[in-house]
Amino acid sequence: MKKRTIYLLFTDTGTYLSRAIHFYTKEALNHVSISFDSRLEEVYSFGRKNPRNPFIGGFIKEDVQSAFFKKANCAIYRCTLTEEEYAVIFNNIKAIEARKNDYRYNFIGLFGVLLQIQIHRKSAYFCSQFVATVLKDLNAFQFSKPICFITPNDIRKHEELECIYAGKLVDYQPADDVA
Repeated sequence: MKKRTIYLLFTDTGTYLSRAIHFYTKEALNHVSISFDSRLEEVYSFGRKNPRNPFIGGFIKEDVQSAFFKKANCAIYRCTLTEEEYAVIFNNIKAIEARKNDYRYNFIGLFGVLLQIQIHRKSAYFCSQFVATVLKDLNAFQFSKPICFITPNDIRKHEELECIYAGKLVDYQPADDVA
């Protein structure tokens, strides 16, 4: 059976929002993205559509080579999946990408996490809510709490993930892609 690999990128860019989330979570890496290659050329998440404006957000394809990520601390994890599981995640993300203008960043949902109140907004996610949503169809990624409460750290602790790098994102040297 052929295996495929996905990569989860956890970052701290040092923005005001990142620092505010850190204040609450006490965790250093409070943004999560998902990639289909070790070079991080296709990296998807929910975040700022314009790095200079924290108030306009939604589905984004991140450029990890941009100035926004230049000083970011990160951890990169990989997860090996079957071809079918990989296709489920890929298709979930591509379906969202096809309607990316219909999606918004779920700022209100962040307060729901803080207050432990379930807030469900149509077509709105924060980063970890998005990643947990695209992973939830896999048997290996069943979470013990509602997806609207999932934090990047909850994902990072998942037993299916293997840390392959921790440090400055700018210093990351990708290995060859697995399968």
